[in-house]
Amino acid sequence: MTKALLIEIGVEELPAIPLLKIVKNIEQSWKNILKEYRLVSDFEFIYTPRRLVLKHKAMAPKQEDSTLELFGPPMMVAIREGVVSKAGEGFARKCGVAFDDLGTIKKNGKEVLYFKKEEQGAITAELLEAMISKWIASMSFGKMMRWGSRSDEFIRPIRWLQVRLGDGSVDVELFGVQSGTQTYVHRMVNFDAVEVDSIENYETILAKGMVSLYPKNRESTILNEFNLLEKEHGIVIERDNALLAEIVAITEHPKALLGSFDTMFLELPAEAIIASMKEHQRYFPVFENDTLSNKFVVVSNAVTDDYSKVVAGNERVLKPRLADGLFFYHNDLKRGLITDGLEKIVFMDGLGSLTDKIEREKSIALRLLALYMDRVEQDTGKSSSELTLLMAESIALAKADLSSEMVYEFTELQGLMGYYYAKALGRDELVYSAIKEQYFPLGEGAELPSSVFSAIVAIAIKLDTLIGLFSVGKIPTGSKDPFALRRAVNGIVRMVTTYDLAFNIDDITELLNELYTDYETQKLVEFIIERVKKSLNANPSVIMAVLESGEKDINEIYKKVTALNSIVAQPSFKEQFSTFKRVANISKEVNLEQILTVKTSLFSEAIEGELYANYQLTIQKSYANYEEKLTAMFGLKYQLDSYFDDVMVNVEDEAIRANRKNMIASIYKSFREIADIKEISV
Repeated sequence: MTKALLIEIGVEELPAIPLLKIVKNIEQSWKNILKEYRLVSDFEFIYTPRRLVLKHKAMAPKQEDSTLELFGPPMMVAIREGVVSKAGEGFARKCGVAFDDLGTIKKNGKEVLYFKKEEQGAITAELLEAMISKWIASMSFGKMMRWGSRSDEFIRPIRWLQVRLGDGSVDVELFGVQSGTQTYVHRMVNFDAVEVDSIENYETILAKGMVSLYPKNRESTILNEFNLLEKEHGIVIERDNALLAEIVAITEHPKALLGSFDTMFLELPAEAIIASMKEHQRYFPVFENDTLSNKFVVVSNAVTDDYSKVVAGNERVLKPRLADGLFFYHNDLKRGLITDGLEKIVFMDGLGSLTDKIEREKSIALRLLALYMDRVEQDTGKSSSELTLLMAESIALAKADLSSEMVYEFTELQGLMGYYYAKALGRDELVYSAIKEQYFPLGEGAELPSSVFSAIVAIAIKLDTLIGLFSVGKIPTGSKDPFALRRAVNGIVRMVTTYDLAFNIDDITELLNELYTDYETQKLVEFIIERVKKSLNANPSVIMAVLESGEKDINEIYKKVTALNSIVAQPSFKEQFSTFKRVANISKEVNLEQILTVKTSLFSEAIEGELYANYQLTIQKSYANYEEKLTAMFGLKYQLDSYFDDVMVNVEDEAIRANRKNMIASIYKSFREIADIKEISV
C-alpha cells in the first residue's frame, strides 16, 4: 500500500532570481533520483521564500524487487588449461562472489559465465536521507554559502526539516539539522516553530499561519488584486512577467498596495522612473491615459490590519531614489553629450577602445548611406550633404550617454538616455531617433528602427561587432554565442528585408574588410548565409534552390524564396513539377557557363518553334515581382509536355541533338537566375 510523502526543507530567505533560473532543473533532478532508486511516482515541487517542498500522494513503502543478470567471458577465456584466468577472476569480483559460485549459460552459441541474483527492494524510509542529500547536492545556484563550522554549502542556511512518510516521521539529517514534525509559518503571525500533526493538515496549518504555499496561488492572488486596484482607481498596472515571478518567489502572503510619488519626478524620462522602481524596489509601474502616472504598486509580504504604514514606508524609500535620478538627469543635461573617456574603455582585445569602435561604425554607416542615399533622400527630403553630416553625428553621439551619470546607474538605459538628452539639447530628429534605435531589433520579433536612416545606424553597429569579432577569431561554435552574433545577423536580415535594401554579402564584406585585420572572409559569409537560411520560413529545398543559384543579396534571397515557396506550396505544383525535373536532368549534360546558342534553322518539328518563341516572349517580358516571373516560366509546362511527347532530344545528328539540348538548358538556365529547380523536392 502506498503512502503520502512530505519533504519540507526550511531555509533562510531564498534569493528569487537564482531560484527561478533552476526551478525546472530542481524538479527534473528529483525525477531522475526517483528513477535511479526505483521509486518513480508522481509528485509536486513547491517553493516559498523559506521552504522547498516535495509532495507525493502515493509513494511506495519499498523498492520493487529486482533480478540482477550478468554475463561474463566465454568459458574458454575464463579458464585456461584448468586454471581460472584474470578475466574469470575479474567477473567474479564484479559479481561479489567466489568463482565457484558462478554459473554458465549459452549465449550466441558459446558457453559463458553467468550470474543471477535476486535483490529485495530496500525500504523507502531507509533511502530517503541519501536521496534528499543527492537532490540538494544537484542544485547549482551559482554562489553558495557556508555557515557555522560546516564545510558543506548551500544557497542559504537550512534551519528546519520535515520528512513525513504516511503517519510517521522519517529520521533524516541534513546539514546538521535533524528532521522533525514542526514547520514555521509567517513571522508576523508566529515566530516560533509550529507542530504539524499530520501530512493532511500541513497545508491547513500553513494557511492559518498566513503562508500561501503554492506559487500559482500567490500569482493568482497578486493578479486578482491588480484587477481590483485598476477597477477602483481607473489605472493600468504594467504586468511584467519576470518581475511578477520574482515577487511570487519572495512572498508568502502577497498583498498588492497602491502608492504614489511627487509629480515633480515625472520630469524624468518614464523609462528612468520605471527602471528605478523595478530594479531597486520591485515596484510595478502604473499608467493613466496611456501615460506613466505618479503612482506605483508594491506587493507587500506583511500581515497587518493597517497597510497604510507599509505604503508610507515604500513611498518614503522611493523618494530618494527618484531624487537621485532627477539629480543625475539635470547634471547630464548640463554636461551635454560628450564622448570624453570612451577612449579609455576597451571594446575587445584586438579591436581597440570604444572610440575606435565608433570610428569604424561611422565609416561603415557612411558607406552604407552612400549605397542607399537615393532612398534616404526620398524618405527625409534632405540633401545628401545634410544626411552625411547627420549620419556622422548620429554615430558619434550614439554611445555618448555611456559616460552619463544616469547610464552609470542604469546601464540598460544606454541609447535611450542618449535619445532623451539629444532631443532635449535640440539635435535633429533623425539623430535622436537613430540613437534611441541603434540596437534595434532587440530580439526575435522585436520592434525595428522606424526609418531607413535609423536602420543604417543599427546595421552599421551590428556589422562592426560581427566583422570585428570574426577578425579576432571570436566565432560562435555550436550553441555557444557569447556575443550574440547570430542575433545580430537576424536583426540585419529583418531590417534589409523590411526596408527592401540591396545587401549583397560579398559586396558588403569587400567594401568593409579594409577596416579590419585579415581574416577568413568565407567563414563570415557562410555564417551569415546559415543565419539567413534559418530565418526563412519556407520549404528547406526551396531555400536551397535559391542559394544554389548563387544569389548573395539577402533581400533578393528573401524575395526569391518567398515567391518560389508560394508556388511550390500550391496543391497542383507536385503534379506539374515532373516536367521541370526532366528539364533539369537534360540540362546536366550541358555546360551552362557557355553562351547557349539555339538555331531555329535546325528545328524540324512545329512544337520546337512554338516552345522557343513562347520562351523568348516569357523571358523578355517585364514582371512586377519574382512570383509573376516564376508563374510565367512554370506556365511553359504545357508546351514542354508537347515537346517531350513529339521531339526526341537525343537524336543521332550531333548538331540537332546539341541544338535541342541548348534550348532545354536555356529554359533551365533562366530558372536558375532565380533558383536551381533541380534542388526542389515536393
